Amino acid sequence: MDNMSGLKRTHYCGNLRSENIGNEVIVSGWVAKQRDLGSLIFIDLRDRTGIVQLAFDENTDKEIFDKAFSARNEYVLMAKGIVKERSSKNPELPTGDIEIDVKDLRVLSKSETPPFDIVENCKTGENTRLKYRYLDLRRPDLQSNILFRHKVTKITRDYFDENGFIEIETPMLIKSTPEGARDFLVPSRIHNGSFYALPQSPQLYKQLSMVAGFDRYMQIARCFRDEDLRADRQPEFTQIDLEMSFVDMEDVLSIGEGYIARVFKDALGVDIPLPLPRLTYKEAMERYGSDKPDTRFGMEIFDLTDEVKNCEFSVFTSAISGGGSVRGITAKNAVNVYTRKEVDKLTEFVKGIGAKGLAWIRLTDDGIASSFAKFMTEDEMNAILKKAGAEKGDVVFIIADTKNNSVLSTLGAVRCETAKKLDIIGDGFNLLWIVEFPFFDWDEDTQQFVAMHHPFTAPLDECLDYLETDKGTVRAKAYDLVLNGIELSSGSIRITDSDLQGRIFKLLGLSEEEAHQKFGYLLDAFKFGPPPHGGMGIGLDRLIMQLLKAESLRDVIAFPKVQNASEPMTECPSPVDGVQLTELGIKLLEIENND
Repeated sequence: MDNMSGLKRTHYCGNLRSENIGNEVIVSGWVAKQRDLGSLIFIDLRDRTGIVQLAFDENTDKEIFDKAFSARNEYVLMAKGIVKERSSKNPELPTGDIEIDVKDLRVLSKSETPPFDIVENCKTGENTRLKYRYLDLRRPDLQSNILFRHKVTKITRDYFDENGFIEIETPMLIKSTPEGARDFLVPSRIHNGSFYALPQSPQLYKQLSMVAGFDRYMQIARCFRDEDLRADRQPEFTQIDLEMSFVDMEDVLSIGEGYIARVFKDALGVDIPLPLPRLTYKEAMERYGSDKPDTRFGMEIFDLTDEVKNCEFSVFTSAISGGGSVRGITAKNAVNVYTRKEVDKLTEFVKGIGAKGLAWIRLTDDGIASSFAKFMTEDEMNAILKKAGAEKGDVVFIIADTKNNSVLSTLGAVRCETAKKLDIIGDGFNLLWIVEFPFFDWDEDTQQFVAMHHPFTAPLDECLDYLETDKGTVRAKAYDLVLNGIELSSGSIRITDSDLQGRIFKLLGLSEEEAHQKFGYLLDAFKFGPPPHGGMGIGLDRLIMQLLKAESLRDVIAFPKVQNASEPMTECPSPVDGVQLTELGIKLLEIENND
């Protein structure tokens, strides 16, 4: 094996161009491909910037030529030579006009045959690629994603620094205050029987930073939540965390909008018109059936309750009499896509997400086909079609339920599923704020109200008079940023009044003792002049995923977890030595699996 003695890299492979012709350069990287043409050998050398061609011919020193001959894919090479014009140019390659006439070649490391081809759009299964993630990360497309992430991170730090924010690191080992998602717990050896938690967010520490007088805080923070995974969720993730003092909601949203506009412009060259549109939570749910609506397409929800309240179809009338509603969406020009067979599939989809069923109307060339037409008069059916704005070729989907939230959320899911099926979702970036969230959310499992965001969120001033008497209508100074149907950010203006905070804790079923046990250090701090403050957390992983239009968070995270929260490469989590458990005072119990 050779060494680098006497050589030092002068250029990255992908940065060489025609203006370098005649220059002596030294490059290093991995063999992407070796082509032996007898008296000619070509090697594509790859580093994180791209590929450059190394050339060897009859004029090349024999020892160097032999090294080139023996080089195989993923060997690590360092090459010194003169940049020259290629006789056969490759217009698809940025370095395709030039090559390096090699005068010195060092084989720094050899490689076994990789378990998959290190190429863009590799077809090898993800499990194999994740097991050898260090090889997967050599692939140009994945490497480009990670480099893009670095760029966005730098833009982030620059923007907030320019706007007076101070980057403060908050602890990774904190007090467990289980609210919402499960904590990841860390046992303490020194304090036997006690546990730290990994932070779900830096929420309380950033509020304490406001009390400390750092009026503009930011942090690119690692956060942890022990919850089930999906395409846009990981057990550990990165959050652009910020908090501001002496501000109202408009100030926070303005900073957030400015950041988003800056990222899109500097990272993608895309201009985002400001201010961003806003919808209240109520408007979003009633129009789109979601508090994170994808507004790249229409197909808005309409209310049919008045049109069908007197009909003979019991599914509709029982829902209405039970305090619910009947609502629908219209899929334009969908009748050929949504055949009876496809409608049946959509019905099963609806049942799979908890709905009782799906009513429908298909407007075909032969007339009206419907799952409930026999229960309707001609006038009632015409009224439905008029409200739906339905014409020949359209399909109308209808949901009825005694719970309006179920009607809306189901139609929201049907709306998105139908849009995918019809391929009507645009390629643009539709951003909007969702504001005026309900403060309380009804938990069906515990049969009590919980905080929709967190208990430190401030209610709207006009809702303070009926906090105790009408919880369901209390709205919060909370706001989410949504991009193409994905929640990017969540935030709120915080409570700093101790009396109000006590009222909220009481309404959430927390006694004064419980509240102090969980949050006493924050409540104590608020006795010493807390400034008005608010902030938000922006999901960096989700933002990168959306900017790159990646299919999964795993495509934008260097070393991600898989669906069961494990990491195939290191095979973690894994059992630990019994001695370690003893030191921690932990004894493992067998837990029966009831699945």
